[in-house]
Amino acid sequence: MLTGKGMFIWKLYRCENGNPQAIANVAAQAGLSHVLVKIADNGGIYNYDWDHHRDRVPPVVSALKAKGIEVWGWHYVYGRDPIGEARIAAERTSQLGLKGYVIDAEVEFEANGMKDKARTFMNELRRQMPADVLIGLSSFRFPSYHPGFPWHEFLDQCDFNLPQVYWITAHNPGAQLTRTVREFRAMYPNQPLLAAGSAYKYGHWVPSVSEMNEFMSTAKRLGIYAVNFWEWHLTRDLLAPGIWQSIADFPWPSTPPPQPPKDITEKFIEALNSHDPDTVIQLYTDRAVHVTTARTVTGKAAVRSWYVTLLNDLLPNATFRLTGHSGTGNSRHFTWEATSSKGVVRNGNDVFGLLDGKIGYHYTFFTIDK
Repeated sequence: MLTGKGMFIWKLYRCENGNPQAIANVAAQAGLSHVLVKIADNGGIYNYDWDHHRDRVPPVVSALKAKGIEVWGWHYVYGRDPIGEARIAAERTSQLGLKGYVIDAEVEFEANGMKDKARTFMNELRRQMPADVLIGLSSFRFPSYHPGFPWHEFLDQCDFNLPQVYWITAHNPGAQLTRTVREFRAMYPNQPLLAAGSAYKYGHWVPSVSEMNEFMSTAKRLGIYAVNFWEWHLTRDLLAPGIWQSIADFPWPSTPPPQPPKDITEKFIEALNSHDPDTVIQLYTDRAVHVTTARTVTGKAAVRSWYVTLLNDLLPNATFRLTGHSGTGNSRHFTWEATSSKGVVRNGNDVFGLLDGKIGYHYTFFTIDK
């Protein structure tokens, strides 16, 4: 996952006159760990020089990587042709050798019928995108303001969330970021959060240096992995130099802080995502009891048989996601969801009883929506 500070790039030719080495030098001097470059729009490629028939993106990717700066692609999607949008996303990401891809989905997806379009897009994207590419959503800051947006259809299959916390017309970035984190963590408590801030002019409104520092300080305090800002050209060329300098001067090492040990529920979901029954069963005691509404079995061999059926027949090639967990000591209650080629689980509801850190008792309940 990205850590540290970064910038969005919209139109490459506007950034440092389109000079890849200049872009890389400026990014390195500012201590940026990452840059997000627009690689596609709708179903077509972006940042291509049609007059000279050359792709502007590869030289920038190479120059930034040579400076040790990660480059991810972003893509504005409309939902008009979800299959085509997913395919161009995977094609561009693969061709450019990127390890991260950001979906920019906004007002178009609040229209009626767009949940199905979002689901189609994400299913096709997961089929087409290389398995080692991290996928994230960048959209509205407050989900409570946008109840018609297909949050679950997108985020259920995303590796991270990158909300656009643009505090334009206001001067309270810390409060707005805190609310954003609170609302999304209520929906997805364990999904990594990044945050995009507003470093651009909107009418007569401009951010101040103190607001930029407040945004970044709040992000670090809230445990956000990385921050980035919209947008390179708009910041560098249209705002006072102090705004860019505030980003450059803010201390945020690109190496992540040590992470606390993972909870047994997190290890369990990771094991399910390995699709290997033997990996899952290592989390159980030898005499573990496994209970469903249909039966109760005892012992690792019987429990393993259940996971062979679950992972191969009921939910093949599924992506599992932990949506919440509670409990301490030897007791856990947790909820989960899964998406597979044979159906979707939205109501996973399980209980663990632990013995010496392993699962001695497991009750599971879920239904599969076809």
